This record gives sequence, structure tokens and C-alpha cells, in this order.
Amino acid sequence: MTGLSQLPDDLESLRKTVREFVDKEVDPAWGTIEETDQIPESLRKKAQEVGLFGLTIPERYGGLGLNTLGKAVMEEELGRSSYGFATLIGNHTGISSTGIVEMGNDEQRSRYLPRMARGEIIGSFALSEPEAGSDAAALRTTAKRVEGGWLLNGEKIFVTNAQEASVFTVMAVTKAGSGERQITAFLVDRDTKGLSVGPNEHKMGMRGGHTCPVAFVDCLVPDRQILGEPGKGLRSAFRILTKGRATLSGRCVGMMSRALELSLGHARTRIQFGHPIGDNQGIQWMLADMDVALTTSRLLTHTTARLLDTGARAEREAAETKLFVTEALQGVVDKAVQIHGGMGYMRDYPIERLYRDARITRIYEGTSEIQRNIIARSLLRDGLG
Repeated sequence: MTGLSQLPDDLESLRKTVREFVDKEVDPAWGTIEETDQIPESLRKKAQEVGLFGLTIPERYGGLGLNTLGKAVMEEELGRSSYGFATLIGNHTGISSTGIVEMGNDEQRSRYLPRMARGEIIGSFALSEPEAGSDAAALRTTAKRVEGGWLLNGEKIFVTNAQEASVFTVMAVTKAGSGERQITAFLVDRDTKGLSVGPNEHKMGMRGGHTCPVAFVDCLVPDRQILGEPGKGLRSAFRILTKGRATLSGRCVGMMSRALELSLGHARTRIQFGHPIGDNQGIQWMLADMDVALTTSRLLTHTTARLLDTGARAEREAAETKLFVTEALQGVVDKAVQIHGGMGYMRDYPIERLYRDARITRIYEGTSEIQRNIIARSLLRDGLG
């Protein structure tokens, strides 16, 4: 596997297990997921049996306890097939559980993580709002101190896994006005009075991966549901998103890998003018560029993941990785469509699905423009380092 850095034996073994699961169970369901916009319940149950819902949850709570590198490698395998299924698993084991793992107290971890690891409950991360997308600091959802806890009021949008979620990590303003604006993270159970989940949004791609608006109207949340340090929620969100950007890059690498595999197969078997199109120099150059993008993206992803696993903040490195890998993915899938010609434009072919799915990666978990802002600010403040 080109560009794959040396992995520990146990991680390599798990990677092969997930690859086999994706090829045997997810790939055959890909077409059905695209048509119905639903993950079959039978596939979810098989994913539970393999332990996919507990990839990053510590072993003491029933998970596999993977670090950032391990998560990125598993995301790569998941990225080779249905993006909706990869989203369900990736979001649940990524930004929707990272906060509980890293900032939750013992009671919160014991209450949520074992069930999340078994896939009995699904997590969701609610940050974006109608007026606060890239500008996360402009949140308008508020949490007002009252007797017995906090009253949440506001609306979140584009909340991934909202349709399936049992617990939401919600960012809300707990102090506004002329002083320092404070944002606090809350764990909000789905059955909390005043919380309502809107309909699934119809998207260009990511079929089977559900995003919905979530509204809070006088939603009373007790003190024990505060996640981490009060007033430090936005800082925590950025830390969670930093890891998420590295592991999302792994999923993009998987999409590149699949696109290149399919393109190689087509170039060898598609006959035009009496010979395989792979004999044409123009096709060969596209394949070579795709391989360079894949190899570079994989190595960059692994390097950043390893850096995060040392405890480094690595905000700039994660931003560089997400920017480069997601932009590279767009070029790879575009070339894949070109190599496949008209067939690459047909919905019956995986290439068309990969092309639609790839577009969201430059938008969510921080747009390409936001990644450039992060990189530039770091350079101006710290230099090349």
C-alpha cells in the first residue's frame, strides 16, 4: 500500500479486519444506502459486532482505545466505500465522543461511554448555527443559570448523526455582554424536555449520513451535564476539531485510494482505438498525479496524527493536513471521472458517488478558507518554527 507508514502489528491486524468488513458488508450495501438514504439496521448490527462504534473509546469502557493514528487508519478503510456509513461511525467515534473521553468526569464517562462503545447509543456534536458556521465564536444559543441547572435556548444546524443520536455535545453561551464572552459545553440527552430534532436535510452526497437541525426551547440541563470546565467550551471545541481534521483526512485518503483503484482497473480494461486507454500517455499522467496525491496525503495524515498523539496541540499541522488532503481529493476524483468518461458520470458507478461525497470535505469541520486563516495566523505569530 503506497505511502503507508509502518504500523504496529495490532493496528495493522485491525486495519485488515476493517478492510475485510468494508469489502464484505459495506460495499454490497452501498447502492441501497444511496437509494434509500438509510443505513440498513442489519449493517449497523454487524458493525456493533466488529466493535466499530468503540474505536476510540478507552478499553476500560468497552472500546478499542485507538489513538489518533489508529483512528485515521480506520477512517481510511471506511472511506473506501459508503461515505454515509463512514460518517455514522467516524462522527460517533470522533468529535461526538472525544469530548466525553478527554473532558468528561468519571460519572459522565461511566454513564455514556460503555453504551456508546457497544453502539447502543449514538453521539452527536452540535456547534454550527444559522449565524455561526465558520465564525464559531458568534454562537447565539444561550444557557441561562436557573434553579436546578441551565436553560438552553437556540438552534443548531447541520448536526451530523442527529437523527440517530441519544446524546448531544452542545456549545452554548453562558456569559455574554461587554465582558469576556464565555461558551460552555453541555451533554444533552435526546429525551430532555425542550429538545427537538428537525427533519433530515437532503444533501448532494453523504447519503445515509444524516444531518438535521436541532432546537432548544427552555431546555433544562442539570449542572452534572456540563462537560469540562465552564466557560471553556469553545477552546475545547477547537481541540476536538483539531483531532477531527486529522482523522477526517484519513477518510479522504481512503476515498482517493478507491478512486485510483477503480481508475487503474478501468484504464487496463477499457478498449478504445484497439488498445487499453491506459496505453495513452494522457491517461498515464493522470494516474501518476493521482498516485502522488494519494501517497503525499497518506504520509501527511499519518505524520500529523502521530504528532497529536504526543500531546502536541498541532493546530497548524492539522489545518495544513485537512487543507492539503481535501483539496487533493477533489483533484483525484475529478481525474477519476475523466478517466471513466461517460460511465464516471452515471449514478450506477462508485466514481460518481465518490465525486459527490468529496465536495463536503472542503466545507465541514472547518472550510478550506478557515484552514488557511489558521495556518497564516500561526505563521505570522510563530514563524516557520
